[in-house]
Amino acid sequence: MDPLILSRIQFGANISFHILFPAITIALGWVLLFFKLRYNATGDSAWMRAYFTWVKVFALSFAMGVVSGVTMSFQFGTNWPGYMETVGNIAGPLLAYEILTAFFLEAAFLGIMLFGFRRVSNRIHTLATVLVAGGTTLSAFWIIALNSWMQTPVGFEMRDGVAHAVDWWAIVFNPSMPYRLIHMLLASGLTVSFLIAGLSALRYLYGDRSESMWKALRTGVFTAAILIPIQIFAGDQHGLNTLEHQPQKIAAMEANWNTGPNVPLVLFALPDEAARENKFEVTIPDGASLILRHSASGVVPGLNDYVGNHPPVFPVFWAFRIMVGTGVLMLVVSWSAAFFLKRRHSLPKLLALVMVPMALSGWLATLAGWYTTEIGRQPWLVTGVLRTVDAVGPVAGSQVALSLAVYLALYALLLIAYLGVLVHLALKAAKDGDASPLPGVLNAPLSQPVAQPGDR
Repeated sequence: MDPLILSRIQFGANISFHILFPAITIALGWVLLFFKLRYNATGDSAWMRAYFTWVKVFALSFAMGVVSGVTMSFQFGTNWPGYMETVGNIAGPLLAYEILTAFFLEAAFLGIMLFGFRRVSNRIHTLATVLVAGGTTLSAFWIIALNSWMQTPVGFEMRDGVAHAVDWWAIVFNPSMPYRLIHMLLASGLTVSFLIAGLSALRYLYGDRSESMWKALRTGVFTAAILIPIQIFAGDQHGLNTLEHQPQKIAAMEANWNTGPNVPLVLFALPDEAARENKFEVTIPDGASLILRHSASGVVPGLNDYVGNHPPVFPVFWAFRIMVGTGVLMLVVSWSAAFFLKRRHSLPKLLALVMVPMALSGWLATLAGWYTTEIGRQPWLVTGVLRTVDAVGPVAGSQVALSLAVYLALYALLLIAYLGVLVHLALKAAKDGDASPLPGVLNAPLSQPVAQPGDR
């Protein structure tokens, strides 16, 4: 058993599980803030019912993200010691900034969001929601800054085989960082929008017609309908940036073997690296040149210019198509649902049935995009600086295989439990409707926020 392959699979499994939860919390914090601000403005308790349904999802997702993030970080020492030995002077501070400036905000004020309603002033409760939402975005900022630096490293110099920072501004705001950050924030927004819309559709199918359900459903649908075209544009700009700085990744995404003009867009194919050709191609003439160079005669890089220095083609090619295909499906579903909610103020049963599994479409698109990005960086761990093979530690393959099996079994159980809790929360909300009192209120829900000391 090759410890390099097993270590890569193990880290991939860990990060695949971990990224599911930040993909929710990054945007869900801002959705919760929207719910709270609407309650403050209107006094409609349905907004707070939506808030308290989804703040539980936020808390659960935050806890899962923390636990899986800790196990992932252990592997820097156990499986990949060469990573920190070579670029630890840069990776270490960026990870520390994320903990000091973002994680503490989320952890400290989440308790107020969960348990502080009616125990602190309305203003303080709103402020806690603002700080938690800001903390999730700040966390994403630092992690994306590090990951982007690994893709497009600048602002450092090598001394005796070790990277030392010479320009932190250049390191943090490296050439690909703004594109990746925007792309990830939008991906999180879409993940949360479809999760809210999907679970609200489940409530709808179970007969829930409460105001809190309608408000959550409309929020999810209309947010998704707005964000998906923006994400398509942002993804195009991200692709052009990747073409400039990582042309071999673009060549793998397009399964284009020879550099040249008038390159077709390969819709489907089976890339064959041994023969260095595609089998069973379905193409659009000049499509790749038009998309990447905005000209039919535009020159697109080919994989044969990067023999031995390009990523595995098959997984990158198909991961990219899964991401794009899921995005197109998101566009169709969100716009269809927005049409019915806006024009007819109802949701057809068939569309509601489709929206329920679409609740997880954001996860699928995020994972596919993440695989495109990370596998597309191979054979480099840090592009041009550290090869993946040079970072793996002297650990026995049997030990990695054992820990990998334990991780996979544990993550499968945790994921099943997590999804079960989400369904339980949705069905409980459908059963309760708008009948149950808000937290901290013994009788019927109040129509207006209660004035508290410090509100004036």
